[in-house]
Amino acid sequence: MANNPINPNKLLLSKWTSTSPQQKEKHFIVTQLIRDEEDTVTECVLEAVINKQQYIHPWRDLTSADHWQQGWK
Repeated sequence: MANNPINPNKLLLSKWTSTSPQQKEKHFIVTQLIRDEEDTVTECVLEAVINKQQYIHPWRDLTSADHWQQGWK
């Protein structure tokens, strides 16, 4: 069972806080959902609020409470 139960279809524009920030990138917003041929969400684009740097992650990475907290903390 996931630590952060989330619906991948509701991730767009959601806010996340990294529990281990790199280069002062702590707060992120989901700016895009990446879907496969069956229209299933497979990945998401996380944008760092501080510098607009974007990263592609499997959306399931966000279910790890060891690495991510929902909202900006």
